[in-house]
Amino acid sequence: MIHRSVLTPVTGRGPRRAGPTARTSILPIRCLAAALATALAGAAFAQTAAPVDTAVEQLEPFWQEIPEAAFKFELVPIPGSADGVIKPFWMSTTELRWEAFDVYVYQLDEVEDATEGPDAVTRPSKPYLPPDRGFGHEEFAAISLSYKHAAEFCRWLSVKTGRHYRLPTEAEWEHAARGGAKTAYFFGDDPKALAEYAWFEPNAEGAPHPVGRLKPNPWGLYDMLGNVAEWCTGPDGKPITKGGSYRDGADLLKWSARVKQTPAWNASDPQVPKSPWWLSDGPFVGFRIICDPSPAGRAAQPLPGDSAK
Repeated sequence: MIHRSVLTPVTGRGPRRAGPTARTSILPIRCLAAALATALAGAAFAQTAAPVDTAVEQLEPFWQEIPEAAFKFELVPIPGSADGVIKPFWMSTTELRWEAFDVYVYQLDEVEDATEGPDAVTRPSKPYLPPDRGFGHEEFAAISLSYKHAAEFCRWLSVKTGRHYRLPTEAEWEHAARGGAKTAYFFGDDPKALAEYAWFEPNAEGAPHPVGRLKPNPWGLYDMLGNVAEWCTGPDGKPITKGGSYRDGADLLKWSARVKQTPAWNASDPQVPKSPWWLSDGPFVGFRIICDPSPAGRAAQPLPGDSAK
């Protein structure tokens, strides 16, 4: 910025000369050079400063209604990672509840899907036992279901809503569960506080609980730890569960803990081959879903090939 004094004629003690003095010519030039250098330095800083992730600012929480059901669930925006590897997305604030899952499982929308077409989705076999195992239905997380089952629900909901729903990757799940924290748990390093945020072996009394009853993590996500383990897609593209369940101790609720499905999860299924949809001995497994935004910050249409053939 040029100081006002350099714009004022400089007078000396001697008589005024006809031409400009050395002081009147050099001083403004030096000030202009300094101002230019300051401006260039500011521009350089703006280019080297860490970019601001504005994508998440375009995402707002929203409620997803379930077709043919008087039910809706909330999704909140999750910011991308600092390194840009994980992009912003929406995630359901709770594990998916039976009120949403029943419409898909029991084909309560079958009139609309009566004819086959490009948007036809794969339906599961109806369960031969109550899938909630008597723990509870309304307000409870859907359980006893396979990764395939959870993924097909996402496909169905994508077709129904025009948004692109899917299961989170393991990296996305961990990023969301941390809620920006760098500690062992999103509330700190001391597992003694777990009971305020998670239903797990010490406080669950051997059963899952209605979702959203305990404290959420910093990004508004409930039951990310405990209650029911949640299906994710591992780095190798294979199913994995994260977060631990009501049966587990604090060690299985850590970020690094991951549990693969074993034959024991479907041991009592009398079918041959065993059901690819239901886990007869897996009443501790459920899922939550994420929604992908488009570059414009609006929910995207289902991608080609995402609808089951």
